[in-house]
Amino acid sequence: MESVLRRDRLLVIVGLGVVLVLSWGYLFIEATSMASMGTMLMPMSLAPWTLAEAALMLVMWVVMMAAMMLPSAAPMILLHVTMSRRRRERGQGAVASGIFASGYLVIWSLFSVLAVALQYVLERVALLSPMMTMTSLVGAGVVLIGAGIYQWTPLKDACLRHCRSPLDFMLTHWREGVMGTFMMGLRHGMYCVGCCWVLMLLLFVGGVMNLVWIAGLALWVLIEKLAPGGHWLGRGLGVVLVGWGGATLWGAFV
Repeated sequence: MESVLRRDRLLVIVGLGVVLVLSWGYLFIEATSMASMGTMLMPMSLAPWTLAEAALMLVMWVVMMAAMMLPSAAPMILLHVTMSRRRRERGQGAVASGIFASGYLVIWSLFSVLAVALQYVLERVALLSPMMTMTSLVGAGVVLIGAGIYQWTPLKDACLRHCRSPLDFMLTHWREGVMGTFMMGLRHGMYCVGCCWVLMLLLFVGGVMNLVWIAGLALWVLIEKLAPGGHWLGRGLGVVLVGWGGATLWGAFV
């Protein structure tokens, strides 16, 4: 059984690795294209987006969320693999962990829809540059301060606690069947969005297609969820963000 379990986990790790390589490859191509060609994905005018432009933006956000969030979700997915295999060996019902991961990604895809809508609004009111960075120091400062404050809220604490405790989550929220497994993925995705949604808004501050910024936020999410003392590290980041936002607002008015 241990041999089979190792094989199952290896297959999932390889699968996740392929998805991540493809996702980061896509982001690299889009970012370099924007840098060399100007505004490949973003309309230059304030005219409403076409359906094709909106679809391209949504694809970009969905791929970006997968690239950023799947690494931190890997421990939860691998634990699901382990528990499913052991249940199958005991003759109990078990469902492929890809169903769980799909539910998780559906939630981040829904978040991507909201992010695209926000991006559209910011562009329409001329608060977003062609490189998809906020042009208003006041707006950037407010986002930074808001993100910093959120790091100290009870909602952030509760969601982060679930994300940092894969075994507790599985024992508490385990559901049978394909739909139950999918719902487990949805639930974990909701906790993850609750933990990180404000951090994702920082993409508008540093640049939606700024690869360094994207990688930095993805690394921070990974550290916050997996590192010892991640809760306190998150609060420390909150202090830094509030200070950064205050300095940005100060620079906007002096």
